[in-house]
Amino acid sequence: MSSAMAVPKIIQPMNLISNEKPLFDPLKSVPTSSFLGSVQKFRLSAKLPFSSSRQYPSVSTTVVAVSEVVKERKPKSAVSPSNLLITKEEGLEVYEDMILGRVFEDMCAQMYYRGKMFGFVHLYNGQEAISSGFIKLLTKTDSVVSTYRDHVHSLSKGVPARAVMSELFGKATGCCRGQGGSMHMFSKEHNVLGGFAFIGEGIPVATGAAFTSKYKREVLKENCDDVTVAFFGDGTCNNGQFFECLNMAALWKLPIIFVVENNLWAIGMSHVRATSDPAIWKKGPAFGMPGVHVDGMDVLKVREVAKEAIGRARRGEGPTLVECETYRFRGHSLADPDELRDPAEKASYSSRDPIAALKKYLIENKLASESDLKTIEKKIDEVVEDAVDFGDQSPAPLRSQLLENVFADPKGFGIGPDGKYRCEDPKFTEGTAQV
Repeated sequence: MSSAMAVPKIIQPMNLISNEKPLFDPLKSVPTSSFLGSVQKFRLSAKLPFSSSRQYPSVSTTVVAVSEVVKERKPKSAVSPSNLLITKEEGLEVYEDMILGRVFEDMCAQMYYRGKMFGFVHLYNGQEAISSGFIKLLTKTDSVVSTYRDHVHSLSKGVPARAVMSELFGKATGCCRGQGGSMHMFSKEHNVLGGFAFIGEGIPVATGAAFTSKYKREVLKENCDDVTVAFFGDGTCNNGQFFECLNMAALWKLPIIFVVENNLWAIGMSHVRATSDPAIWKKGPAFGMPGVHVDGMDVLKVREVAKEAIGRARRGEGPTLVECETYRFRGHSLADPDELRDPAEKASYSSRDPIAALKKYLIENKLASESDLKTIEKKIDEVVEDAVDFGDQSPAPLRSQLLENVFADPKGFGIGPDGKYRCEDPKFTEGTAQV
């Protein structure tokens, strides 16, 4: 525990990562260090993270993060299959998924500037280690909830590139029939429960999905160990839904992992200027769940944390908050000229490209050759080109579809007193603008 400052009646927070410097110094406006890249296992403690003369009930789920899981890479002579962080098959799968995300997003930028996409388009370049690191460990029946930066999460979960690109083009063959667009990817088949344009609004949906899993298992007695992963950014973590759902998930021990993709910037506001304590992971233990900080530019470290958190959720041990410190390589959206961030900062993070780091690891540890990886890259180029051709040639949605899916019923505008769909009433649109 960090030593208390000599300020009366103020309880100082406990440093929950042992033997490590805090990620941020709250007395300064800039981080005290670059990525910690810390990856911890989770150990339960019966102690409360504060002292008081009042008697509080025992809290057995307050978590102290301890011991490193990911060790320093050993010299080549000492490397053996038993101490590698990933198998050849896993490594190639993760590499392919990360390449798909990067190439797809680069193509989105081209198509946006050619006028094939409309509205706001937020790309994921630089953050691929988080999507691949978590989602490739999930099953098909596990659920994912995303933000407005949702293309790559959908691809990682198995939504075909054709369906995602067509949705971006606003075509009827898209995963939401062209009605969702860039920020609202959804797939019932793949349990992608939506991208959400407003920050924080996906977290309650994810909490509800996790409650569904627990209800099926404990009340309906079904064989259900499904988990939910909620992705959101650092800008969300000062919103009310975040705190309310952390509380509910911890209270009910829901099978959910809250994944903060902390890319250090909320549109044009630096994260360290926007929150009183920028170390987001510490908000987990405050609610009685593990809080972990991990280098979000290293997919192998992300995977180790993801395995632990997903395992806890499946075993019924409750939620986990994971802060993945990362960086987006492009502006907030394709409409953002990205003039606020320091060029030196951008160059520093670009040099830590997560795809290049994985590629180096696979080759150095003889898990793949340059030829193997080039074959994957060529395959993905063809997949993305095919997705563009498919989206371009797909039909636009019918005008009649415009009124559908506004409410829960498929016709869109509810059922009238006579039991018929109101949108079928000839006078329903009387006096309104013609489309």
